[in-house]
Amino acid sequence: MNTPTQTHVLQLAHPPIPVVRLGFIGLGNRGILTLQRYMQIEGIEIKALCEIREGNLAKAQQILKESKFPEAIGYTGTEGWKRMCDRTDIDLVFICTDWLTHTPMATYAMEHGKHVAIEVPAAMTVEECWKLVDTAEKTRQHCMMLENCCYDPFALTTLNMAQQGVFGEVIHVEGAYIHDLRSIYFADESNGGFHNHWGKNYSINHTGNPYPTHGLGPICQILNIHRGDKMNFLVSLSSRQAGMTAYARKTFGADSSEAKQAYLLGDMNTTLIQTTKGKSIMIQYNVVTPRPYSRLHTICGTEGFAQKYPVPAIALEPDASTPLAGKALEEIMEKYKHPFTARYGEEARRRNLPNEMNYVMDCRLIYCLRNGLPLDMDVYDAAEWSCITELSEQSVLNGSSPVEIPDFTRGSWNINRS
Repeated sequence: MNTPTQTHVLQLAHPPIPVVRLGFIGLGNRGILTLQRYMQIEGIEIKALCEIREGNLAKAQQILKESKFPEAIGYTGTEGWKRMCDRTDIDLVFICTDWLTHTPMATYAMEHGKHVAIEVPAAMTVEECWKLVDTAEKTRQHCMMLENCCYDPFALTTLNMAQQGVFGEVIHVEGAYIHDLRSIYFADESNGGFHNHWGKNYSINHTGNPYPTHGLGPICQILNIHRGDKMNFLVSLSSRQAGMTAYARKTFGADSSEAKQAYLLGDMNTTLIQTTKGKSIMIQYNVVTPRPYSRLHTICGTEGFAQKYPVPAIALEPDASTPLAGKALEEIMEKYKHPFTARYGEEARRRNLPNEMNYVMDCRLIYCLRNGLPLDMDVYDAAEWSCITELSEQSVLNGSSPVEIPDFTRGSWNINRS
């Protein structure tokens, strides 16, 4: 999958970029929000915008104008993104398009000398994951998946606690993406739905867990995946599909085409993973039943426990049977507040910016590039967390049989210990 001359890009760093010049591909719902976020970040220039729908491109240009930003060079058409990546005055390309286009756009951008930041998931197949790794190693360009949940303040606090040994040895972790998206799946793009209903269409043809990274990313960091441990294999089980059909019948009628549509994707997927060091991981996915939002974020160690949902809970020895509450919980959260939260998170709250974890992620990415530092998340994170999409589907379709997880570092997973 790579040439003998390629070497890993663990802890990859580039010379500092004093002003990071940005280009954005995809200006739908997520892309517009990303553009608006980066207008809050110092040390950047927005050089180019690319969008296949000219109305969205015009909307983005208007947002720049209203915020007194210079007009960016605009690209449209099916090949517009390539022309944008061919430019020589862009340092970092953001890819905010649908899932199926992430990898080809990212590899092309890296091959043309650009660092890339990709919305989640970075890839949809194991082959695509290897393409990202191979291209990053060949070009020596940064490839970061924009997994904002890794910058959630509770996730960062528990990461800090784990790194300081507060939980003892962490032996089991859990993550999830449980989010009622039924109305979005059936909505037109103008009403908040996906462009050409690509989310719903994917559910028709695929099963397993198509969106593992929100739950998996933060807990992989806690387990030091490819920084001292690695994921070995998984087994995956899905329930049958009923939620989308029930919603369609209630919303559109029993005789509607929406109600008669069959979906391969089950309502609830549960995937179990074991690591080389014998740690266990559980990841769940459910977006089609009326269940409260949850990413679980559960940490079980020999000296303590933490879980974010349904309410934040931390329990520590010597009285781990009683979770901390009230002032005691506030004090432990303050004591182990992560430096990223203390600096960027509090700044976001002072400025009343939406979605603190996005702002922390954005600030950290630009800070690292401007100071010539390795990024918090690398191409191996993008590949490891994204490959669960195809591998969980393989397991489900084969009676929940075990499936091996590739070592995308090719044996270098134990070089850098966090």
